[in-house]
Amino acid sequence: MAKPQLLFLFSFSLLCLISFSAADSSIIDDLRLAGSSFPSVHAKKLIRELNLFPKGEVNVVDEHRVSLPEGPKLVEKRFKFPTLEVPGGVSVEDLGHYAGYYKLPNSHDARMFYFFFESRNSKKDPVVIWLTGGPGCSSELALFYENGPFTIADNMSLVWNEYGWDKASNLLYVDQPIGTGFSYSSDRRDIRHNEDEVSNDLYDFLQAFFAEHPEFAKNDFFITGESYAGHYIPAFAARVHRGNKAKEGIHINLKGFAIGNGLTDPAIQYKAYTDYALDMGVIKKSDYDRINKLVPVCEMAIKLCGTDGTISCMASYFVCNNIFNGIMALAGDTNYYDVRKKCEGSLCYDFSNMESFLNKKSVRDALGVGNIDFVSCSPTVYQAMLVDWMRNLEVGIPVLLEDGIKLLVYAGEYDLICNWLGNSRWVHAMEWSGQKEFVASPEVPFIVDGAEAGVLKTHGALGFLKVHDAGHMVPMDQPKAALEMLKRWTKGTLSDASDSEKLVAEM
Repeated sequence: MAKPQLLFLFSFSLLCLISFSAADSSIIDDLRLAGSSFPSVHAKKLIRELNLFPKGEVNVVDEHRVSLPEGPKLVEKRFKFPTLEVPGGVSVEDLGHYAGYYKLPNSHDARMFYFFFESRNSKKDPVVIWLTGGPGCSSELALFYENGPFTIADNMSLVWNEYGWDKASNLLYVDQPIGTGFSYSSDRRDIRHNEDEVSNDLYDFLQAFFAEHPEFAKNDFFITGESYAGHYIPAFAARVHRGNKAKEGIHINLKGFAIGNGLTDPAIQYKAYTDYALDMGVIKKSDYDRINKLVPVCEMAIKLCGTDGTISCMASYFVCNNIFNGIMALAGDTNYYDVRKKCEGSLCYDFSNMESFLNKKSVRDALGVGNIDFVSCSPTVYQAMLVDWMRNLEVGIPVLLEDGIKLLVYAGEYDLICNWLGNSRWVHAMEWSGQKEFVASPEVPFIVDGAEAGVLKTHGALGFLKVHDAGHMVPMDQPKAALEMLKRWTKGTLSDASDSEKLVAEM
């Protein structure tokens, strides 16, 4: 047996032994009620809860089956979705919608799929890239259900989204890591396992994208996303910043990055699970006391993991997720993406229209994806990233803040799985030159249309926004507030009073 495998088995056995010695029998019973802790089971459960049924577990294809043409590294086409109604006289060129594939240079045979939607407002608007989490879920989830230009109606037609982020930005969606969505490879060695691989792929893609679209290269550039993208985003921002400093290729005008209900600093965020669950009435005080006995073991496991994604990180995944599983064993049918809601059986959200729409021949022909399957969420990609899961991605953020690159962390107040409390704690605990001032800064209401849509705290390059009446997917639950947040943040006016408040003050 190889040395890394022995190390993993030792670490896993030791941590499990300590974990179960720390837990009383009632916790163990609760964990049995929560079901299997195997990652493959977790991944498939996550997918079924969204009513998704991908044809395969990962987009690794037979190279002889691919019908896409060979050619330049980036192959892109303008397109119009066949069911999209556009005003008379608007051509495909005027629409400014693109779909394409980029052949990743640091891979055996990987191709990354993306959408690009020019701003409905102005081509001078910032370029914003969105990354969906999972890990292993397609960014088309956000495109059609959160902040994209349109939503899918029950009759499979597209309806323009009044609050799509393309109303304030030139908007990119990428299917990543490889094997997710329409992104694919013919070689399993291209499946990614850590943030270095993920961020390098995204950086290489950006270089090719801006070479193809030089008219957008000087626009302000912002990275956004949610959930497990709390890992992707800081790593990607650091990679772009590093590339700019080293004068690698095209300079990318990185101005900021935003993390929505993300997982960024697991040691702090896993410790917050029981506090949030107790505060929201998901568990009782007696449950809280019992489950909290696992917290010190989780903290020790994460310390063994460190920040470099070693094999011991996989052991910490098993140990620490016993905290969350213990809570959910007691939560019944509570929707952990939004504790106000209940799941019906195994169904928490119904995103099945996305798969039905993207599997239509007319749609696939419009996109130019050939016979590549659409893998909405990949259990294989999910499991491949387990060694990365417990890494602390907060450590690379202070350098970015010191260089004036803005960070906005926002979180819907009713999400349990990446809750606002854990996110607020790591943001406040982060050590940088403005930490004391940020901690001391007042919380102010975030006003949209004269009503409080959230509570905001800012200092310098850092902002934290707790969004009212929203769960895990803020742009889906509060689309108007989310668009207003994007507009103000990219313009540098997030903490300014709203226009109506200014008018009242002037009067």
